[in-house]
Amino acid sequence: MQQVNKPKKPLIFYYCIGLLIMIVLNTIVFPKYIKNQIEEVDYGTFLTMLEEKNVSMAQMEKDYIYFVDNNEEDPSFYSTVAFNDPELVDRLRESGCKFGKVKEKETSLFASVLSIVFQVAVFIFIGQLLSRMLMKRMGGGMGNAMSFGKSNAKIYVSSETGIKFSDVAGEDEAKEQLTEIVDFLHNPEKYQEIGAVMPKGALLVGPPGTGKTLLAKAVAGEAEVPFFSISGSEFVEMFVGMGAAKVRDLFKQANEKAPCIVFIDEIDTIGKKRDSGGVGGNDEREQTLNQLLTEMDGFDGSRGVVILAATNRPESLDPALLRPGRFDRRIPVELPDLAGREDILKVHARKVKLGDDIDFNAIARAAAGTSGAELANMVNEAALRAVRGGRAYVTQADLEESIEVVIAGYQKKNAILSDKEKLIVSYHEIGHALVAALQTSSAPVTKITIIPRTSGALGYTMQVEERDHNLMNKEELENKIATYAGGRAAEALIFGSVTTGASNDIEQMTKLARAMITRYGMSEEFGMMALETVNNQYMGGDTSLACAAETAAVVDEKVNALLKTQYEKALLLLKGQKQKLHELAKYLYEKETITGEEFMKILQEEPKADC
Repeated sequence: MQQVNKPKKPLIFYYCIGLLIMIVLNTIVFPKYIKNQIEEVDYGTFLTMLEEKNVSMAQMEKDYIYFVDNNEEDPSFYSTVAFNDPELVDRLRESGCKFGKVKEKETSLFASVLSIVFQVAVFIFIGQLLSRMLMKRMGGGMGNAMSFGKSNAKIYVSSETGIKFSDVAGEDEAKEQLTEIVDFLHNPEKYQEIGAVMPKGALLVGPPGTGKTLLAKAVAGEAEVPFFSISGSEFVEMFVGMGAAKVRDLFKQANEKAPCIVFIDEIDTIGKKRDSGGVGGNDEREQTLNQLLTEMDGFDGSRGVVILAATNRPESLDPALLRPGRFDRRIPVELPDLAGREDILKVHARKVKLGDDIDFNAIARAAAGTSGAELANMVNEAALRAVRGGRAYVTQADLEESIEVVIAGYQKKNAILSDKEKLIVSYHEIGHALVAALQTSSAPVTKITIIPRTSGALGYTMQVEERDHNLMNKEELENKIATYAGGRAAEALIFGSVTTGASNDIEQMTKLARAMITRYGMSEEFGMMALETVNNQYMGGDTSLACAAETAAVVDEKVNALLKTQYEKALLLLKGQKQKLHELAKYLYEKETITGEEFMKILQEEPKADC
């Protein structure tokens, strides 16, 4: 939901408000205040004061008589209505009253000062208001300048976060290493007695969405200490020296609130390897890094200040940052295994109502290779699907569909395929499934569909391993390439031509074949020679060749030969089961979606005579 902001009022609005306040003060407030200093009395009281000789001076006007009493230290001013009294002048003379102009209190110093003070205060208020508005419109630039060197770190306490280790699942090894830090913050004497020094810093390393930030908050929640959270990008400033000043301020605050935990997210923003000082170097970033290194060396770890940091790119960090005494401990936070995925699903499913048919193990097996964030998204998508379906709880079908939503996107309900396209897609997907089923050491087929998805896929075949598969031999990899090629082989076999539907299959099988030759050492030509390096393994794993151009050409030939061999194998398998290919494709064309059980049942039946 987008936040609705109130429209900003123009500056002229505030000028008008200030002018209106000043008009009210000068026309109503001040005159009323001054008027109240002259006391109005009746004519009888005036005559009584004359008889008592308590009038020192009087001023005769047409309608009013103004007079002052005899109090020399603090005289009082009076006024009364004038009457037709011929003897008034004689009475005034007899009482000793003088005739003259009575000085009214409107000219008093107090009233003048009060008026000036009010007006100046209004101008100061409007000026402050306008300056703040200008700062905001300038994007906070002036505000940053006025708060130079402030870290702006978010401070959490355990009562606010409420996150414990029980809220983090699937990362048992990481939690075990972090438990030691929690124990140190609780019982530092136990470690000091034996002479052990707690690590100053721990670096959480892993792909996006695996729960690095959540783990850091869980450490603070378990230790029940203040938690300083700041992103590495917040140290990057336009002005030179501000990043270093923010680092100093952050560690100053941490030392004041020790024991505590300081968490720097995406530390690779400021912790990148320093260059040789050539053209293009970032002096500000390097100054910030140098200050961070200095602060980590300077503070006393025995006080209970622990530095946690997270990054997706550990290979880009400066070696000085990773040495012992700074970030002593490197904690990998990898993608969860089967048991971890199941535990993560159960943790996130606590907040939703579930049906009786939920099998988290089946969902975890189908969601192989997903992160904790993606699993949380799957549970939420399942809950949303249940709401759309008018159900009060989440079913197994909702969770299964949510996996497909996260992996392949939503169903395109408005995508209409022609009968010919629908038939081609049916043969294509059955080609994948049939090749996978006819090979050994292939994952079983669990679902085949030809319903288009928002990811661009016109259909897909889902294979689910019974357990996590961490190692694959050469035969298994070749079978996987042949399975990718099964769709294109089915099109060529049945229709005598090929379509663009195999573009993603070609990309995946080429990537796998190249890895077999360049990184896995599964080529007789090159043996165990590493020809390719992987960069940013947690960010997609970009590869680059590390060989001569002539060698790269030979690699391309070997990759092409491997792909052709597996394509021919897939084509041969489909030719041997051509009748089943027709039968299964026809069934999929009619049903649009079939399960793995339905697929295997038709495959194992005796071929029909009319196929």
